[in-house]
Amino acid sequence: MTARPHVVAVGVFDGLHRGHRRIIDTGRARADEAGAGLAVVTFDPHPDAVLGKAPAELPLTPPREKKELLRQWGVDRVEVLPFDRELAALSADVFVERYLEKPLGLVRLVTGPDFALGRGRTGTVAHLTALGGRRGFAVEAVPHLIEHHGPVSSTRVRGALKGGDVAFAAELLGRPYALDGRVVHGWGLGEKLAYPTANLDPVEPRFLPADGIYAGWVDVPGDGGGPGPRGARRGAISLGLRPTFDGAERTLEVHLLDWDNDLRDKVLRIEFVDWLRGQEKFEGAAPLVEAMGRDVARCREILAS
Repeated sequence: MTARPHVVAVGVFDGLHRGHRRIIDTGRARADEAGAGLAVVTFDPHPDAVLGKAPAELPLTPPREKKELLRQWGVDRVEVLPFDRELAALSADVFVERYLEKPLGLVRLVTGPDFALGRGRTGTVAHLTALGGRRGFAVEAVPHLIEHHGPVSSTRVRGALKGGDVAFAAELLGRPYALDGRVVHGWGLGEKLAYPTANLDPVEPRFLPADGIYAGWVDVPGDGGGPGPRGARRGAISLGLRPTFDGAERTLEVHLLDWDNDLRDKVLRIEFVDWLRGQEKFEGAAPLVEAMGRDVARCREILAS
């Protein structure tokens, strides 16, 4: 059975930022012109981590979320290939035949200008263009999206998050950095301090911003009555070690403003909007409560604007 023709985008696409969106939008336009489908072939885990080219870091967009977002962007088919040394050892020509031509009916490959695949990264844009000329598919390299003196990239998104600059990360991504977290049992400290918090366990392992206090939006399942996008609630988000209480484990907590209903076992969607301050060690509960009051007031200001 012959595969339906597809325009195919290949890459890690970690973060799915606005530079990636440019590639996907180009692919969608070319697919519509050709009456073809649009497919994305991506990898997990990150090839650089498997090959030892970079320290292993948690993904910005775990596979499930990546698939969902790509489908929202108009992708018809998403293939996540388990990346290992066996896959890395394939030549570019064999990879194209095995994973792009036969299963996907490749008619056009769209990618970034620095893209390369196959053993030794020999499958450059120039190599693939020549290969396509022999095998009957086109190759299109989509230029980088340049902003703030450099290309929009996953590296820059990570750098912004490592510095707590979630607002700049959102600008690069085209949306707030977000995660899904299940509410789990905590120490109950927030309630004792008059600011009850929900302790969250991320549903999928993923990269987290720097420790600190953030303003953000929180989607509560079945609610939709808040003032934010999709009816989200205002939230003060805390990420860190609870230094005032000599915490040894990094925790993620959120205090929902104007909310007193039960959140146990719910899965909340957290969107980081802006940085408030770093983690601080206070001399007891009273100054911590005062700081939390200031944090909540600042959250109202930020999220009102």
